Amino acid sequence: MSDPHSVAPARIIMRDNHAPLNHPVEEKLGLLTTLWDDGFVRKAVILIVLAVIWEAYGRILNNPLLFPTFSETMQAVVERIEDGTLPARAWASIQVLLMGYGVGVVMAGSLTILAINTRIGSDFLETMTGMFSPLPAIALLPLALIWFGLGNGSLVFILVHSVLWPVALNTHSGFRSVSQTLRMVGRNYGLKGFSYIFKILIPAAFPSILTGLKIGWAFAWRTLVAAELVFGVSSGKGGLGWFIFENRNLLEIPNVFAGLLTVIVIGLVVENLIFRTIERKTVMKWGLQS
Repeated sequence: MSDPHSVAPARIIMRDNHAPLNHPVEEKLGLLTTLWDDGFVRKAVILIVLAVIWEAYGRILNNPLLFPTFSETMQAVVERIEDGTLPARAWASIQVLLMGYGVGVVMAGSLTILAINTRIGSDFLETMTGMFSPLPAIALLPLALIWFGLGNGSLVFILVHSVLWPVALNTHSGFRSVSQTLRMVGRNYGLKGFSYIFKILIPAAFPSILTGLKIGWAFAWRTLVAAELVFGVSSGKGGLGWFIFENRNLLEIPNVFAGLLTVIVIGLVVENLIFRTIERKTVMKWGLQS
């Protein structure tokens, strides 16, 4: 039995001058219009169109060593999942990524808290950000190899560099943009130190903080894959970057594309499931963003 209080989606139409005042004119939306209003459906359509273009171009080119079709790539994905190769390589990359990302976020938070509490801390953060933020993490590979050798230590080092500066910069900018009204409200309630930061500054600056976390994640993910292409083997195993590099040397191009597709899928999942969920439950719920 349908809910008597439910209302079907409808679009309000401009009233005709002769229409009775107590009879609003509405147009019920069709199924296709309702589906198209869903952002997930629109994004799914875009991905399907891209897959069709990929398949068509691969068939026209007809050279699997140069550009395999989408169906050949998906076949390689299924085969590498069944034998456990792709899940193992993806998990190896994600483990290292979480270590570097976590350390980078903690360091960025510590530097930002120091910066908003002391003038010398603010000067230090601005100076360090100006120096190291433009420096590509991949440029630190030679030093990482010398200091930490082959393995996770080198990967974590360059991941921390990728995450630290964008997160710290966006968090600091968000804190500085908090209105004086909110700051005075916190002080009037007697908030000081960490209670002031966690109850006033972080909620008000969370859109900027979340943006920094997204940018830091994107930088870390692409830096990790690039680094693994160079020295991704640790204790006899490597991540997705090393999987791509190995199969390129073996001229297993469908496997190369399968690795690249896996990198893309993981990025889409993190962006559209994890970060979008956090965004809906925080900044959108709080009315900080439409």
